[in-house]
Amino acid sequence: MLVVAGLTLKSLKPRVWDATSPYYLPGLRAVMVSYADFDRMPTQRRRAMELGLRAFLGLPGHVSIYLDNGSFYFLGKSGEVPRQEYEDFVRKANPDWYTVPQDYIPTPQMSDAEQLDCLRRTMDVSRTYLSDGYVPVIHVCRHLDEYVRQFKANDRLQNKQAVALGGIVPNLLRAPKAMSYSKVLDGVRQVRQEFAGKRLHIFGIGGTATLHLAALLRVDSVDSSGWRNRAARGIVQLPGRGERMVANLGSWRGREPDEDDRRILSACECPACQRWGMEGLGANKMQGFCHRATHNLWTLLQEAQQIEDHLADSTYETWYGGHVDNSIYRPLIDYVLRW
Repeated sequence: MLVVAGLTLKSLKPRVWDATSPYYLPGLRAVMVSYADFDRMPTQRRRAMELGLRAFLGLPGHVSIYLDNGSFYFLGKSGEVPRQEYEDFVRKANPDWYTVPQDYIPTPQMSDAEQLDCLRRTMDVSRTYLSDGYVPVIHVCRHLDEYVRQFKANDRLQNKQAVALGGIVPNLLRAPKAMSYSKVLDGVRQVRQEFAGKRLHIFGIGGTATLHLAALLRVDSVDSSGWRNRAARGIVQLPGRGERMVANLGSWRGREPDEDDRRILSACECPACQRWGMEGLGANKMQGFCHRATHNLWTLLQEAQQIEDHLADSTYETWYGGHVDNSIYRPLIDYVLRW
């Protein structure tokens, strides 16, 4: 399973893909950028189109570039992604993977009529972009069955090699009227079974615990900006244990590491911890952020690799019991394994 690291143009530090950087992570294989960032920064958009995204970001050839359409950002702006501009950007910036220009996200608190309208408009876009590598998007919501039915009713959509799955994050974050965790997992399982021959990408669920669920459900790739967002709040991730607060940055609060957590952090082999230790994780300003972000992404990459290794040699079920210590997601892993 591929872990796709979400980036922001506001700051590309730490440059974890750069072999000359002290934060270099050789295990990184893919990054994701949002078209919303380029809409906000016209100068950067022009440069990316002139140079191509790979040269613009300074990415090596082994790191794939994923492009998100930024629909959530545009919903709060004009409601619509400028499609011709998006098409031009895809053609000239040349990402390796890119979604259709727009999807309409059905939030849990919407009425059935509103969710069905999101479905109709999203499917209309998917039917319009049937060529040139555009990846269609469907959403986990109360009407997932209808998404699947309409998708499978279109022969050209059926020929697509990949599909992206959205709408999960609002439910995981317990938005009003959110679906239960088990129903969300049932939805992912349904999509995986219905589209068994396609590469399945899930938006926004890259945490150390949710990686286990995604891998068990045979998801091909997941993306997350959480490695950066957590670092900005003074939070680091621990393998199998969730997150801990290591820097007091104001109003953010969280669980502080106990003695056992500190033992794990002191033995961490990520580039930041090897060079600056736990004191580096607690530092302020940009340096501390880079230390924590690098640690978080390294932890995600290592977690994904360990999961894959244990699944491959059929030791996962004996391993995860002593590895995963998360009161929310551990029962969900048990739930998926019962399938």
